[in-house]
Amino acid sequence: MVATKSHVEELQEYFKTHNKTREATKAHTAKVHSVGWNCDGRRLASGSFDKSVVIFTLDRERLNKESTYRGHTGSVDQLCWHASLPDLLSTASGDKTVRIWDARIGKCATIINTKGENINITWSPDGNTIAVGNKEDLVTFIDARMYKILAEEQFSFEVNEIAWSNGSDLFFLTNGQGCVHILNYPDLNLQQVLKAHPSTCICIEFDPTGKYFATGSADALVSLWDAEELACLRVFSRLDWPVRTISFSHDGRLLASASEDLIIDIGDTETGEKVADISVDAATFTVAWHPKQYMLAYACDDKDANDRRRDAGSLKVWGFTE
Repeated sequence: MVATKSHVEELQEYFKTHNKTREATKAHTAKVHSVGWNCDGRRLASGSFDKSVVIFTLDRERLNKESTYRGHTGSVDQLCWHASLPDLLSTASGDKTVRIWDARIGKCATIINTKGENINITWSPDGNTIAVGNKEDLVTFIDARMYKILAEEQFSFEVNEIAWSNGSDLFFLTNGQGCVHILNYPDLNLQQVLKAHPSTCICIEFDPTGKYFATGSADALVSLWDAEELACLRVFSRLDWPVRTISFSHDGRLLASASEDLIIDIGDTETGEKVADISVDAATFTVAWHPKQYMLAYACDDKDANDRRRDAGSLKVWGFTE
């Protein structure tokens, strides 16, 4: 136990000097719903209620705006990059489409029409399939190479977030009854239902090493699970409001979770201890760890400093030294 404790102390010391934030102000004209790093960590994307996607590049100590992608006619609610091709980005929108963007040419590569207003999107780790969920609890599976719809699965319960196992052979859904439903893929047969929380299970995330997944709930708790055993290992309980968004660091050691609390909590997955927290001014919609270093991108419901009725449309990255 002493070695584990010392590792937590090392992380706590690290973040005492790596706790500065860089802000990309007025990146959007409305609130940012989703942020995500590409697989090599050189680009950061943000999707917004203003219907646009903005791409940033990361310098050593700053964020630079690279380009703005327009074309969606509804809110961009979630985005995700290809797991191994750093230039491909997918977005889910309320305009009933999924778009694939190619950062090499800075434009949309294809548009896939779906049946409803899309709110969730996740790209399988093997790169072959994109799953998108809509407001009517329909999940559509798209062949990511042919851009064809492979299957549609209508669920009879509230589907909140969707995720693939790291092997791309299992598909996870969180629901309004506090459960996690696990289907095999591509057959989509129900394998197991985990009773994860006493109230609505909002978000789910797999750790990059394949060891864990975590769920966040309306009960303000985050549960950490063994991905192989499907057993709950520990619970993080430092937030007071429904957990909206969670993210694992590249090495699986840190778990960031955020809500309407005015902090983002960063916990150690091995012990559950608090490593650091980030003070914020408003509810946090989305968090995403960098794929190679301890830097966390996030976006809150910030308002314009000069006009409190207007969204700031900004995003931030935490973990700089100065």
